[in-house]
Amino acid sequence: MTEQEGNNKTEELSLEDSFKKLDEVLERLEDREIPLEDAFTLYQQGLELLRRCNEKIDTVEKKILIMNGDGGFDEF
Repeated sequence: MTEQEGNNKTEELSLEDSFKKLDEVLERLEDREIPLEDAFTLYQQGLELLRRCNEKIDTVEKKILIMNGDGGFDEF
C-alpha cells in the first residue's frame, strides 16, 4: 500500500474510528519493546489522526444550530 492510499483511508474514517485508531497507536507506543523508528512512525500517524479529528470536530462545531428567539435556527 502506498503512503497516498494510507492517507486516503485515514480521511475516510469516522470520528469514532479515528479515536479508536488513536487508542491503538497509544497502546503500541506504550510497549517498551518497540523500536525507536517504529515509535517515531506511530507518533507521526497519531499526530495525523489527531489533526484530522480536530478538523472534523471544527466542521461539526460550525454546523451546530441554535434556536433563536423567533423559534427559527441560526448557525452557532
